[in-house]
Amino acid sequence: MLKLSRKIPLSSVTSFSTTSTTFTFESSRVFPLQHLSENEEELVKKVKNFAELSVKPLVREMDENAKLDKNLLEEAFKLKLMGLEVNEEYGGSNGSFFDVALTVEEISKVDPAVALTIHLQNALIAPMLSNYGSEEQKEHYLKRVCTDSIGSFALSETVSGSDAFAMRTTATKDFDDFVINGSKWGISNAPIADFFLVLANAEPEKGYRGITCFLVDRNQTGVVVGKKDQNLGMRAGTTAQVHFNDVRVPSSAILGEYGKGYKYAIDILNASRILIGAQMVGLAQGCFDQTIPYLRERKQFGKRLIDFQGIQHQIAKTATEIEAARLMVYNSARMKDGGYPFVKAASMAKYFAPECIEWLGGVGFTKDFPAEKFYRDSAVGGIYEGTSNIQLNTIAKFIDNEYKN
Repeated sequence: MLKLSRKIPLSSVTSFSTTSTTFTFESSRVFPLQHLSENEEELVKKVKNFAELSVKPLVREMDENAKLDKNLLEEAFKLKLMGLEVNEEYGGSNGSFFDVALTVEEISKVDPAVALTIHLQNALIAPMLSNYGSEEQKEHYLKRVCTDSIGSFALSETVSGSDAFAMRTTATKDFDDFVINGSKWGISNAPIADFFLVLANAEPEKGYRGITCFLVDRNQTGVVVGKKDQNLGMRAGTTAQVHFNDVRVPSSAILGEYGKGYKYAIDILNASRILIGAQMVGLAQGCFDQTIPYLRERKQFGKRLIDFQGIQHQIAKTATEIEAARLMVYNSARMKDGGYPFVKAASMAKYFAPECIEWLGGVGFTKDFPAEKFYRDSAVGGIYEGTSNIQLNTIAKFIDNEYKN
């Protein structure tokens, strides 16, 4: 009788002999989640050079001035980092969502604020246009997204935080036009945006079913961008209020279908949360990379800090948390690319974001050391695109549904 180890699937046996215990097996090669293809490695190399050579020298200046350097934006466009998933016919790179995650992670190691701008362009603006835009809208807006224009996703309001769709911004129909009125709060990239994707309720009596997405140019009459917010962290990735005062747009400005804005926003934000996880992983890794050399050099009581057992345990724990978070991000990104349900995994990835700051002592809270900025930048990770508690709610709901039967 032929006996095989339980670890060897019968389907992998291609030949065997009754007079020998030698069998021939064939199996497909299995790669770990961190394995990168040749194209992915080239992308990481390109992005790392951009981050180290172009972004890093400007980090402190951009943070202090709360302003993204215009030359960096131009370089990001030239490197084709703004339309990574967009089809080549519209000027994109025709890449994957995993490519976007790698890009966001790598830049976040140097400056998460710069990564945020690239993240939003790739995760919110480009896919909204690619997935729901008409051919005319793609020709006019999507090509610009890949080459020279910044879009801004105008959803949040002062009255609607975690309940983002309790919005008061309205779009009143007037013959073939819509007139938009309302104010949006804390809108990322608003100070540098060339156009906005505005979520407004065209039929408030229908609740969220009246929410519709409109394309609105910055220079349109009635659009007023407020002064830049003075944020604690992510200061170069600026935010601002945006006011829409009797902004008249034609029906052709509707992105996708009338009344489907709620669904579109939910779908797009579910994916974008994976990139918040990538951003936090990159931030944590960047801080870790800055911290370890300091711990190896700094001495107390005649010993390097890294030689103290208590510090060693913190290093090991944090390194493990960073790696675990990275695996969760990579897994959810690959799930999305593969067409698998990914929302639960995305919420887990966004929720699980490690920090590394405490080992640095007092120097960690001075502006002379990069960890101080990483510390401030990390604070927003559990807030935007769904707070940590909202992610826990989402995860719990999925678990509840999984055990229904």
